[in-house]
Amino acid sequence: IFIIALSFAYFSKALTGTYMKSSVTQIERRFDLSSTHVGLIDGSFEMGNLLFLAVVSHFGAQLHRPRLIAAGCLLMAVGALLTGLTHFFMGFYKYDTVIQVLQSSNVSIPACVDPLKTVDMPEIQIEPSVEDNKESSSHMWIYVFLGNALRGIGETPVTPLGISYIDDFAKAENSPFYIACLQTITLLGPMFGFLLGSYCAKLYVDVGYVDMESVTITPKDSRWVGAWWLGFLISSSLLLVSSIPFWFLPRSLPKQGDETDTPTPPSLTLDGAETLLVTSCIFPPCPSKGFLPSLKRLLGTPTYFLFLCAAILKFNSFIGLLTFKAKYMEQQFGQSASRANFLIGVLNLPAVAVGIFLGGLLMRRYKLSVVSGAQLSFATSFMGYLLLLLQFGTKCDNRPVAVCPHCFLFVVFFIST
Repeated sequence: IFIIALSFAYFSKALTGTYMKSSVTQIERRFDLSSTHVGLIDGSFEMGNLLFLAVVSHFGAQLHRPRLIAAGCLLMAVGALLTGLTHFFMGFYKYDTVIQVLQSSNVSIPACVDPLKTVDMPEIQIEPSVEDNKESSSHMWIYVFLGNALRGIGETPVTPLGISYIDDFAKAENSPFYIACLQTITLLGPMFGFLLGSYCAKLYVDVGYVDMESVTITPKDSRWVGAWWLGFLISSSLLLVSSIPFWFLPRSLPKQGDETDTPTPPSLTLDGAETLLVTSCIFPPCPSKGFLPSLKRLLGTPTYFLFLCAAILKFNSFIGLLTFKAKYMEQQFGQSASRANFLIGVLNLPAVAVGIFLGGLLMRRYKLSVVSGAQLSFATSFMGYLLLLLQFGTKCDNRPVAVCPHCFLFVVFFIST
């Protein structure tokens, strides 16, 4: 039951986090933000997570871990709800109006005109840009920032305490398989998160509140903003449901294969995600207890420290790629936000899920040691980076632009609109 409940919690939090990344372009346009601000919003999850991760991982192992996980899921649901409700704090979305001068039969622009001279064209009425007159609502992105940070804080007990709970009460040979199954189901969350982002990107941001016939832009238009808020409300409901089973689970379980049914004491490691590696092979028995001694003991272990450095480098590159890949596909390959999210969810993430499942299966089938598992991880990661380098050769040429020196005013007019 715990494995099923934790799998659904992992699925829900992964779906929410991935949907956040798939909505980067929509949030950037809706709040009129720069990529720097959007990166700050996306990074607020890691900020909130890092503030409490070490403390919760260490002291939470001594408390009722299932209930701490339930509280974390509940807090993530509140954070996702706050992010989605930000939409209702704002007015309707207003996009810039582009005047179709070429379709006007009353406008006549000379073919050859001196760009330094002013041409009198009283027939043209240039509508001022809505961007210049609308009230700035950029401060509202603070609520999105806070909601994402709350999700990060709520996520802190889920991963370390959940993994340590499994490792404490499962056989040593079964733990890698259980964790691999857990991670495989987790990878379904990003896939459905991108698919949900693709669906919501097709819906207009104010769907249900405005007449869609009055909307003159399409999802392929650079001014289009999808219903980014809808996915956060859906994911908030999933997170709320995922927290319910943990309130009724016991604090400890009997160890698998233990005839005495004596509960195994909770793990006292700093990060429960590494309990399997730390307990079985890396650390010798050590009587030192407490947060600072445990932290010193962890960082003083070469194997763990190198693994930590490798994880930092891997996630640093992976998170940046996952966050801005959809935006890159929009700008470089001319894809809509909906199609970009769909392609990422359907093509990329299932392969990752299969890889994690096969890795756990190989660890269990051949009973690989820590060193053998690290070698397998290095080999597959190195092959992945080699294949990733091939993407530098795939790009689209810039669209050809015809420039006429005698049509300077005509070009400036379109730029201003």
